Amino acid sequence: MKTKRASSSRHRTTRRPAGNYIRDSVKRVGMVIQLRPEKLEEYKRLHADSHPGVRDLLVKYHLRNFSIFLQQIDGKWYEFGYYECTGKDFDADMAKLAAEPRNKQWLKICDPLQMPLPGAKGWTTMERVYFNE
Repeated sequence: MKTKRASSSRHRTTRRPAGNYIRDSVKRVGMVIQLRPEKLEEYKRLHADSHPGVRDLLVKYHLRNFSIFLQQIDGKWYEFGYYECTGKDFDADMAKLAAEPRNKQWLKICDPLQMPLPGAKGWTTMERVYFNE
């Protein structure tokens, strides 16, 4: 299968072996932030599968396959987050999510557990350099 990049980073056109083209409207986002080491267990507890958090809000605003991974590098803990946005207007969905009172409360709990990378104010969005369907 060959992939041809479209002009938008959100969409790609994929050529199927039969010559048919499809449009992929999924926006894939990878992001990273440092976690305060003394807050590791609290962070895990808050994000355990049994904790509801804001899961329903993520679905409401078209965020699917939202995953967070932890990795220790040189004694520091980092979070790598990944999600796919399936909505038609990413910026509008993010603005609506940011305005949700329960999301604001969730961030008040979680933000102090994290340390943005130098020069950032929160999660740093990563550049996607490879994708395989």
